[in-house]
Amino acid sequence: MSKRIRYAGLAFLIVAVLTVSLAGMSGSSLAQDFQPLSFSAENCDYGGEFQTIESLDEFTVKFTLCYPDPGFPSKAAFSAFPINTAEYLEQTGGGGDLVDSPIGTGPYVLEEWQRGDSVTFRRFENYWGEPAKTDTLVFRWNSEGAARLTELQAGTVDGIDNPSPDDFDTIRGDENLVLYDRPSTNVFYIGFNNTMPPFDDPIVREALAMGIDRQRIVDNFYPAGSIVATQFMPPSIFGYTPEVTWYDFDPEAARQMLADAGYENLEFDLYYRDVFRSYLPEPGRVAEDIQAQLAENLGITVNITVMESGAFIDASNAGELPFYLLGWGADYPDATNFLDFHFGDNVNVQFGEKFSDITGPLSQAAQIADPAERLALYVQANQAIKDNIPMIPVAHGASATAFKASVSGAHASPLGNEYFAVMEIPEQDTLVWMQNAEPIGLYCADETDGESLRACEQIQEPLLAYEVGGTAVIPGLAESYESNEDATEWTFTLRQGVQFHDGSTLDANDVVMSYVVLWDASHPLHVGRVGDFYYFGTLFGGFLNAGAAPAE
Repeated sequence: MSKRIRYAGLAFLIVAVLTVSLAGMSGSSLAQDFQPLSFSAENCDYGGEFQTIESLDEFTVKFTLCYPDPGFPSKAAFSAFPINTAEYLEQTGGGGDLVDSPIGTGPYVLEEWQRGDSVTFRRFENYWGEPAKTDTLVFRWNSEGAARLTELQAGTVDGIDNPSPDDFDTIRGDENLVLYDRPSTNVFYIGFNNTMPPFDDPIVREALAMGIDRQRIVDNFYPAGSIVATQFMPPSIFGYTPEVTWYDFDPEAARQMLADAGYENLEFDLYYRDVFRSYLPEPGRVAEDIQAQLAENLGITVNITVMESGAFIDASNAGELPFYLLGWGADYPDATNFLDFHFGDNVNVQFGEKFSDITGPLSQAAQIADPAERLALYVQANQAIKDNIPMIPVAHGASATAFKASVSGAHASPLGNEYFAVMEIPEQDTLVWMQNAEPIGLYCADETDGESLRACEQIQEPLLAYEVGGTAVIPGLAESYESNEDATEWTFTLRQGVQFHDGSTLDANDVVMSYVVLWDASHPLHVGRVGDFYYFGTLFGGFLNAGAAPAE
């Protein structure tokens, strides 16, 4: 049977089952009619992690993997893998309203996305867990830290993300406000694409690594508690190896390297997006400082290009930017989230060609549960990253949120996934949050920026969850899970009676289809906003039928 025929059969089956459920059949009737779905790769030669995704019964889902993945629960708790209704996936064709008007199981329902102005959510009264404490939640945005603080002080917003470092003391000194420090679980880096001249020459990359004073950047533009990056991994995340340190600042040696290699009067563009992030609090000023440093230290002319946030992220993901400023904040506290995503043998092409001395130890370490064995491999990987210089790690930035003192439940999450359902102001029915930028899309299986992910997290939910304000994995849509001894089989038991915002009820087939449409690049619903599904391709090793266009 061809895959296209098989897809058509699955689509028909799912629509039929969910249409009956919406007509009001009882749970017992649904259980009798439930027809489990199973989707398998013919073999594991395609290179990805999944072999089979199947529903064993109405509330049990099993993932069989091609290789061990001890970190699978952390990935299953990540908001980039939301569970959608199979019917809505079909109805939207995998894009369109799925991006702009998502339906989820979360504590808030999307009420309105007024492009360029705000996103409004209202409390979901039939939420399976503790209902949101505030009736209405509003997200607004402003790229300027000072402007966000001004609105907080004026009372037009109730909380803000990433106040400017210069304003930390002002907030601490204001009895009406509270600053919540966010642990430094991020990295700011200067990226290259090693397929584009002159960055295809390792001599140029090494000279740049030695010719930029990273300490100066941290001292001038970052808040107290920030540190210069000695490697891509922040010290707070497992996989950091202090044995490996970055190149010392040595502009004289760097200038001589370029001269010896015949490089004179180098000129190139530096790209960035003007979005204040925990890892890069002053993007414009940092870009100008790097421009000045390279002119002063190495005689290089740098032209600065500012891009719109969504276009910048899309271009970076597509490997279209030769030299750029970007960063990363932890989605879950493990090296696989940092190293494997960026440098592993997967779909990430932002740095150009891969290096086998990096991908090899990363692939091995991801499949091992023993921490000591893994760390030995991360020493190798971090050293290989230093040797090959796919980017320059600059800083691990301290950051914070700030709220009115009257907001109970306010916090800053180390993962940047603040959970607004636990927040409220007495006798106030609306909570207004101001972040750094507008969401790009709200089907977060196809997004990677924090502003989109935070908005998605209020509406949609993955299989598992992270504790509020922390990093521990806790039950979510799945109330329990178990694995076999070698971590190649993971079985999840779903909560019963969980409702989606459209009134339909969660079952195992919703989970299967939510993952399958991401996994198989030829699936007719593998669409999204741009269709690169970057997190899936990087964290799960790649796509089935990679390179294929979605079937019609």
